[in-house]
Amino acid sequence: MGYFLRRLVSLVWGLFLFALGIVLCVQANIGCAPWEVLHMGLSLKFGMTMGQISILVGALICLLVFLLQEKLGVGTLLNMLLIGAFMDLIFSLRIIPPMEHLWIGIIVMVAGLLVIALGSYFYIDSGFGAGPRDGLMVSLRRRTNWPVGVCRALVEGTALLLGYLLGGQVGVGTVIAVFGIGFCIQLVFTLLRFDPAAVKHETLAETWIHLVRPDQ
Repeated sequence: MGYFLRRLVSLVWGLFLFALGIVLCVQANIGCAPWEVLHMGLSLKFGMTMGQISILVGALICLLVFLLQEKLGVGTLLNMLLIGAFMDLIFSLRIIPPMEHLWIGIIVMVAGLLVIALGSYFYIDSGFGAGPRDGLMVSLRRRTNWPVGVCRALVEGTALLLGYLLGGQVGVGTVIAVFGIGFCIQLVFTLLRFDPAAVKHETLAETWIHLVRPDQ
């Protein structure tokens, strides 16, 4: 049980860092990453917070991934719920104001991407399952046999286009996010000597079995 709790703490801490990184990128005020462009556009359209929109979009993607017969994990569900909740909490505290100068915005955007990368390390390392958006990418890859990069570009490009049409903020920060997130993740994972491919993720059923039968 102690090992399970340590993994759960790692997961929640990782999701908090992920949310903090997203808020930094949004408050950089130079354009958002593709999914945040969508969340911002929907937020403007329906008068809801970005965190609430993030949860709703995540829930819809989880449902789609489930219908496509991909496996869900505890991490998938908590990713859907907690990132949006943490985003709204951080925004409500008003501790990170919108940046007013381009170069400061660029620095804050890069810092946000690095924090997202660090959050990714903690939540992936917990082994509770990928996030819903990653699950959608994997499902597309499995069904089309297209390269994973193409699948990711298609998914994020669709989110970006829809968000832009809804009024989400697109700018130089969007370009930095699209091309910089991979570099930041690689940098953080290399510094921490972390291989995400070596992590075995649990499904909801497997996590339940481990809880009720810890000897299994």
